[in-house]
Amino acid sequence: MKQLDSIARLINKFTKLPGVGAKTAQRYAYGVIDMSEEEVNDFCSALQDVKKNVHYCSECGNFTENDVCDICLRRNKDTIIVVSYPKDVLSIEKAAPNKGVYHVLHGTLSPMDGRGPDDIRIKQLIPRLDGVKEVILATNPDVEGEATAMYIAKLIKPFGIKVTRLAQGISMGSDIEYADEVTLARALDSRITL
Repeated sequence: MKQLDSIARLINKFTKLPGVGAKTAQRYAYGVIDMSEEEVNDFCSALQDVKKNVHYCSECGNFTENDVCDICLRRNKDTIIVVSYPKDVLSIEKAAPNKGVYHVLHGTLSPMDGRGPDDIRIKQLIPRLDGVKEVILATNPDVEGEATAMYIAKLIKPFGIKVTRLAQGISMGSDIEYADEVTLARALDSRITL
């Protein structure tokens, strides 16, 4: 039996969301069909509201509904944590809120994908360095994240600012026997005194 065009179109739209495959998109579409008219209108209104009102902070590049986000307005600016994406800010804030501010790059360097320094928000970081004591590089520990962190570290070092990288190693609850050699080596290098 052929799927109705309206349902197929909705399923197609849901599959465009990150991490949503065909089966999940189909469940979402059927969930929308089961919603009341009021629930569908509220759902549509929420989508339109977020698209209309949420934009990037003029200072750090994080999501905000104002010109400058609450973090940039209220926090000490002597420490900047550099992250790849706005979702990384939320992850760090949940784990261990800090007293500093963020700088969101909106990507990482990736010559293979044609992304260079001018394609992400590296240039916008430099004017923010006045009065900064430490820049913490919190990009992912993958090839692109490492390349981005090294590039930024080389840019900042001449300013005499302390540049640090998030420690990497074995995650809590893991077994050492299952850790790969690179992770285990980094864990040994990043060890702490008790």
